This record gives sequence, C-alpha cells and structure tokens, in this order.
Amino acid sequence: MRKLIYYVAASLDGYIAAPDGSYDFLPFEGEVREAILAEYPETMPVHVRGPLGLTATPHRHFDTVIMGRGTYEPALKAGITSPYAHLEQYVVSRTLTSTDPKVEIVADDPVALVRDLKKRNGMDIWLAGGGKLAAALRDEIDELIIKRNPVVIGTGIPLFDGPYAPTGFLPTARRDFDSGVSIVTYTRK
Repeated sequence: MRKLIYYVAASLDGYIAAPDGSYDFLPFEGEVREAILAEYPETMPVHVRGPLGLTATPHRHFDTVIMGRGTYEPALKAGITSPYAHLEQYVVSRTLTSTDPKVEIVADDPVALVRDLKKRNGMDIWLAGGGKLAAALRDEIDELIIKRNPVVIGTGIPLFDGPYAPTGFLPTARRDFDSGVSIVTYTRK
C-alpha cells in the first residue's frame, strides 16, 4: 500500500514558513541541495527542473503531491498553475476554483482523498504542506521527513497547525550536514 509522507523543511522551533508564508530563511544550497536533488528530484517544481538538469530524472519516491492552498499560492502568484506537472497534483481548498486541468482542487474531505489515493497503485504520496492540512491528515501520515534547519524564527506556520492530539513517531533515519541541517525520517509508531 502507498504511504503518505509529509516531506517538508522546518526551523528548529517547528515552523515551515514565516507568518506571511515566505520560507527564505530555509536555505537550499551546498551539500543539502545536492543531497535533496539526488534523493528527492521529483520534489522540485517544474519551472526549476530544466535549469537543475532534472528534466529526464526518474522519480525516486513520489508520483503524487497533495498540498494546501497556502503551499500552492506562491506558484499561482508567479503565473505557474501546474507547479508539479510531472506528478499527479491535488490542492485542498474550499475557496480556490480550478486553475489548470492538471491540478485537481479538493474542497471536501482530504482524509477521504488520501485514503482513496493509498488504495491505488503507484509510488508514495507527498504531503507538501501546509500546517493546517498536515493537522487534518495527521492520522493518515505514515512518515515524516523533516529537513530541520538550524534557525529559530519565533512564530509562523507550524508543522502541524491544529488541535492538541499527541501522535507518536519513531526516528528511523538521520543524515546530518556540515551546515547544521539534518534530514530526519520518522515512522508512525
């Protein structure tokens, strides 16, 4: 069965974006960049795949992406309506209308969507964000892969933005970089 994997960058204090949704405090450079491009090439949006030399690179983990409107919005503002055209794309939003035939807008139940996607054949499903969607899907998340950056921002969009609901995960892999970034994989208990 396919897994739902929340693969995301975060600050030490657990934020995936600043209060305005920006994430420029999470650098993408050096050895971390090279490791991500090698291990998770399909997570690069379509407009940078060519310049990064990833156009013909096969997917390693994911063939589907699900994201909240806040995660999708920066692409729309840049005029990119299908940011992950190389993946099956779902955007969970009650207010957004369809902007591209390759992007399916899900207005209702993201849990039902994920349960249906897990039953289908294919690679794993990438939960790209945001915090509210992650909280809504908490019980469906099989793994967390957190690119923990050595910065504290104090406030912003948290990894999980929802009600108090302790959920156990165990660390199963860790890769540390000289820059202080760690990529840690956690699997549901």
